[in-house]
Amino acid sequence: MKNRIILFTFSLLISALSYGQYTLPKLAYKYNALEPYIDSTTMYIHYNNHHAAYANNLNKALEQHPELYKNSIENLLANISTLPEDIRTAVKNNGGGYYNHNFFWSVLSPVGKNGISVNFEAIIKSNFGSLDDFKAQFEKAALTRFGSGWVWLIKDSEGKLKLVSTANQDNTIMQSAEIKGKPLLTLDVWEHAYYLKYQSKRAAYVKAFWNIVNWTQVEVNYFK
Repeated sequence: MKNRIILFTFSLLISALSYGQYTLPKLAYKYNALEPYIDSTTMYIHYNNHHAAYANNLNKALEQHPELYKNSIENLLANISTLPEDIRTAVKNNGGGYYNHNFFWSVLSPVGKNGISVNFEAIIKSNFGSLDDFKAQFEKAALTRFGSGWVWLIKDSEGKLKLVSTANQDNTIMQSAEIKGKPLLTLDVWEHAYYLKYQSKRAAYVKAFWNIVNWTQVEVNYFK
């Protein structure tokens, strides 16, 4: 019996390794690269503690179903109802946190590195009136999100740009999303994303965000 348990455990481990667990992406910049708008201590804790916890908990949830490691995180979130019932909530919460942070890091950039292009600004203007109007609407969504969550710029199935706010670790690619769409840009408005520097001043954090947006990546997201 003992040998059978060892063999079963070993087979699970081999299966997980062969499919590959979900790991943290390598950041394209150093922890202090976004200062003074996001401080290095916040970046370090956010990435190594909070983001890592979501990745670890997601992997732990999938240990009993290692065949699921072959799925992209996007596929898991888009098909939660098809997953084994015992892990659906864990995948939604931890998979959402894993995906959201992966995406968030990708749309940040050191100051002055990736400004908005004339072409993409025109796309923003055609959907929101002006870049300033877009920013104002985005900031309002960030400030009116009660509790923890995210603000998203998305492209819907008709190619139109929309602003969406989601609670907790939800996002717009989830099967359960009220408004679905392809994420182009996001801002994390959980307190752990800004509290060390800004404390309760979420508005200051949201304003500072515009200095470190990777508009080049946002435009890539729009066209891919």
